[in-house]
Amino acid sequence: METMELHRGRLIDHVQLVVRDVPASRRFYDAVFKSLKVPLGGTLDDGAFWYDELFVSNAKSEAAQGELTGRNHLAFQAADRAMVDAFHQAALATGGSDNGAPGERPYHPGYYAAFVLDPDGNNIEAVYHGEAKRSAPSVKVTF
Repeated sequence: METMELHRGRLIDHVQLVVRDVPASRRFYDAVFKSLKVPLGGTLDDGAFWYDELFVSNAKSEAAQGELTGRNHLAFQAADRAMVDAFHQAALATGGSDNGAPGERPYHPGYYAAFVLDPDGNNIEAVYHGEAKRSAPSVKVTF
C-alpha cells in the first residue's frame, strides 16, 4: 500500500463543492491556489479534483446525490498582503467576479482580505491576518 500524506488544520477535515462546470471550476481554482502557493492534491477520472481540504466535483458524484451545493463562503489563508492581491487578480482573470477588492477589513487590526465569487457564485476569500507566529505550517497526517 502506498503511504499517503495529508496536511490538515484544526477544525475542518474537508469541504466538498458540487459545481455545474468542473472544467471552469478547475481553471478558477488552479489559478487561485497557484497564487496562494497550494499544490493540487489530485484528480479523479470524472474530472473531480482537490486541493488540501477542498474537494470539487459535479452533481453526478456519489456524495453529491445529484444536487449542487448552495452558496458557500470559503476563506483561504494567505501568507501576506501581496498573496491576497495575487489571489484577487488570478480569480478575476479566470472567471471570478469581484465581491470585495483587496483591503483592510474591520474584523480585527491587520485583517487584510479580498473576496470574489467563483463560477458557481460561492463567496471565496483570501485573508492575511497580519504578523503572527505559527507553531507549525500545517498538521501532517501520514497513513
